[in-house]
Amino acid sequence: MACFFRRRIAEKLGRTLKQPEDAFIPALSAVPVFKKQKTADFKLSVSTLRTEGILPSSGDIQLQTENLATQLKQDSVVEHISADCGVINFTVNRKLLVQKILEPLGKQEGEKFGLDSELFSTLKRGTTLVEYSSPNIAKKFHAGHLRSTIIGNFIANLKQSLGNNVIRMNYLGDWGMQFGFLGAGFGQFGCQEKLKQNPLQHLFEVYVRVNKEAEHNEDMKQAARDFFRQLEQHESQAVSLWQQFREITVKEYHHVYKRLGVHFDIYSGESDHQDQAQKVVEQLQSQGLMKTSEKGTGVVDLSPDGDMSSVCTVLRSDGTTLYITRDLAAAIDRKHKYHFDEMIYVTDKSQANHFHQLFQILLAMGHSWADRCRHVPFGLVQGMKTRTGEVVFLEDVLDEARARMLDNMSQSKTTKEMDDPEGTAEKVGISALIVQDFKGPLHTDYKFDWDRMLQAQGDTGVFLQYTHARLCSLKRRNEGIESSTLDPSLLLEQTSISILQHLLRYDEVLYQSAQDLQPKHLVNFLLKLCHLVASAHRELPVKGSRQDLAKARLQLFSSACSVLANGMRILGITPVDKM
Repeated sequence: MACFFRRRIAEKLGRTLKQPEDAFIPALSAVPVFKKQKTADFKLSVSTLRTEGILPSSGDIQLQTENLATQLKQDSVVEHISADCGVINFTVNRKLLVQKILEPLGKQEGEKFGLDSELFSTLKRGTTLVEYSSPNIAKKFHAGHLRSTIIGNFIANLKQSLGNNVIRMNYLGDWGMQFGFLGAGFGQFGCQEKLKQNPLQHLFEVYVRVNKEAEHNEDMKQAARDFFRQLEQHESQAVSLWQQFREITVKEYHHVYKRLGVHFDIYSGESDHQDQAQKVVEQLQSQGLMKTSEKGTGVVDLSPDGDMSSVCTVLRSDGTTLYITRDLAAAIDRKHKYHFDEMIYVTDKSQANHFHQLFQILLAMGHSWADRCRHVPFGLVQGMKTRTGEVVFLEDVLDEARARMLDNMSQSKTTKEMDDPEGTAEKVGISALIVQDFKGPLHTDYKFDWDRMLQAQGDTGVFLQYTHARLCSLKRRNEGIESSTLDPSLLLEQTSISILQHLLRYDEVLYQSAQDLQPKHLVNFLLKLCHLVASAHRELPVKGSRQDLAKARLQLFSSACSVLANGMRILGITPVDKM
């Protein structure tokens, strides 16, 4: 296990430099693996020790590096120490490397591999509330919501795996002026029969039609304003129609989330906070934070000099609340109800200014916990179309991913007989969607590409699933030969060592992901593991090898399979056993 070696090297450094060993744990990192090349296992940057004040910050850094390297003595754990360009490299005992990584992975606690690392001791545990997905009621679940859903699910999974108590919240857009339009529009263009047959499609059609009408019809705009005011005043007819829209939509969403393998602990919505939003307005007034603009709207001055050069509107001139007013009420209510230690919002980057203003107003109101609220922004998906080329709804994308994957599987010579080919195609198709989305930085836009996404070769979700299924097949074919006792001397070829060295990085990758909440670190780690496994599969046959060698190699492949499955689950991918 990486933490065993990191601790031993840190002890050595602590003794030599007369410092607490914990000071060196975060400074030591596993060396990235390059195919077929022998590398050291851990490295330490001397400039980090200079920055931390452990070593003098003046003088020749290379000389300092060489001096420190010569003071550090080799032992039964650390076999080789070298200095190079301001970095000290440590190579550990090869048999010990095999033993310390494969033994825990061969036991029941394999699922916890890498999660007990000392690197995580600096992370704050506690309750994390993640708000994600958050589609708008009465509109079909658009493909644009896919990013928020899968990114939020990844963050929730990661935080949970690291020991946080996670609350998964879906904050529905179920209030606001769009319901004025929908309510007024349904009165004119709606049909209860069509609503029963295909609810979201019909509501979508009504919404498009009423918006088109309102572009040149002032009466329609006024009817929409009137309907929303009736909602805010709890008039029974308006509320009853709105409730019908909400219940229908949530039921439809449940089906999509089930397909994606996503669940929520709480379904909340803007409507839950309409009354509290008025109280927030009163608080802002009593604290002297809200002023009335020339247009009669209620605004909060956020300019650094208090000159009204940057304001945020929190109340319309007719006295109705806005999205940000309800978000303020929701944040205060959540803190009171769930006592979270951190709250993470996952929305597209166009809302960055909204959250900046939200956190600023909360702090101005005296809520110091707003410092522990965070917005994770993401870019847009470009060119996501189905074969029919229509407006893309998420169900259409999932259907198409499954259909294309099923088609690919039926044409592949390596496809295995399976009980549920459609279910497998669905899981693999969703893996492909997730990996294509997660490979780069979240804030960048990316171009959606069906063909590249569904390739079995290359860095795709299909390749991850294919590797996992292949390792499961290897285990099935060699059932009964796995051994509880491992002879480490049988796994000393560079191909085996490269896999083990790569597994040393797993805790660092999770740590890095926890810092910046970016899934790309874990995706790229798993893809690299798959490439290393593919090489080993060719070079280290299990079948036909003598029994002790076959057992050792199978243990290596089983361990890689275990880490691959663990990492995939954190990403929100369900591993398949056959493909």
